[in-house]
Amino acid sequence: MSALDSPQNASQEVGAAPGLLGRLVRQRQAKIGIALTGVVVLVALLGPLLLPWLTGYSSTEFAGRPFQADGAFGTDNLGRDILSRFLDGGLRLLVYAALATLLGMVLGVIAGMLAAYQGGWLDSVIMRGNDVLLSLPQLVFALLAITVLGPQGWVLVTVIGVTHAPRIARVARAATVSVITEDYIKAAQMYAVPRWKILTLEVLPNITGPLMVELGLRMTYSIGAVASLSFLGLGMQPPTADWGLMINENRIALVLQPWGVILPVLAIAILTVGANLITDSLARASAHLNVEDAK
Repeated sequence: MSALDSPQNASQEVGAAPGLLGRLVRQRQAKIGIALTGVVVLVALLGPLLLPWLTGYSSTEFAGRPFQADGAFGTDNLGRDILSRFLDGGLRLLVYAALATLLGMVLGVIAGMLAAYQGGWLDSVIMRGNDVLLSLPQLVFALLAITVLGPQGWVLVTVIGVTHAPRIARVARAATVSVITEDYIKAAQMYAVPRWKILTLEVLPNITGPLMVELGLRMTYSIGAVASLSFLGLGMQPPTADWGLMINENRIALVLQPWGVILPVLAIAILTVGANLITDSLARASAHLNVEDAK
């Protein structure tokens, strides 16, 4: 029997993720986080499909005078319906944040696992490169890159993903270092299993706990980064409906017509709180699972 088919490794591959997710959903805090996040995600996903049937207006259609209080939530700075803008503005935020997080995870996990497994000069080069990227403030790096390349969606995703990668690489490297000394890794090396198979089939399934926690953290940061850059005018551009852009457009009349700011701020806050609750629960579930594995 090869190392890849060993009972120990098979049980770890099959049981790690379900065990982690099972512990997650049993926590009250996680249930609250999933509920809060689910509400905002549903609004973001279903909102564009409900327009203009629900409100009578599209997100770019003029509905009245600027900052008018008529209707469900009134109009924005250009006289567009605030509810329509809100319902149509969350999907892009979630998609860009998810893509940026996914890009950061892929780059960071590959770099961290290679650095830990290979060691030597490759480890030094990767981690010193990480140190250089970590020394650059994320927001300043994003502002510089978007100013040079332009406020486009792919630029936004790439910049945020690249700034996440060094932090994810550190976590992946630390988790991989604790795994590569195990007997099943040595057995796979003894049977001359290709390096990429060892990393993907032996190492990766056994470091899912800390990576899932980091995934939740990076998703939270991505949501804040996309919204912040849109607020600064370097994310989505008018007349695109976007929650961060809505805050920037309507902040000048916060006292006169607050709903253009309150609705997107509430949605982003609820989404962030929900994601943080899920991440904290993931960390707790991962710690308990590690304690059980140690026994």
